[in-house]
Amino acid sequence: MSVTTLPSYSLGSGVLQASGLAGSVPLLPRNLGLALLHGYRATISHVYGDVCKYYPSCSAYAVGAVQQHGLLKGSALTAARLARCHPWAQGGIDDVPLHPHFRHELTRHGFVVPSTDGGPLGASPRKD
Repeated sequence: MSVTTLPSYSLGSGVLQASGLAGSVPLLPRNLGLALLHGYRATISHVYGDVCKYYPSCSAYAVGAVQQHGLLKGSALTAARLARCHPWAQGGIDDVPLHPHFRHELTRHGFVVPSTDGGPLGASPRKD
């Protein structure tokens, strides 16, 4: 898997509507963190290549964690994941735990925008 590829559940088809601008203000820290992670994945990750023992890679896990849980809790989940990544780790599939009340949409670039349909509180972009 390429370092620029995110799992399919980390991408969506949401768009930021003019009517949702006020609702997007609380999502700014989350999206700023995602912008930093996307920048890291586009530059520094290429130096290391595909060396992660886990799927998704640690940087893709960080993107999913921040998308689902916000900047603070997503960072804590990512730190826990990085602590599990060591030379003696067995590796394997380690998906981000879903937020039980995720109510936002994801753009095709992986940023979080307010939901346009006012879907149920338990709605999630994850398709597995």
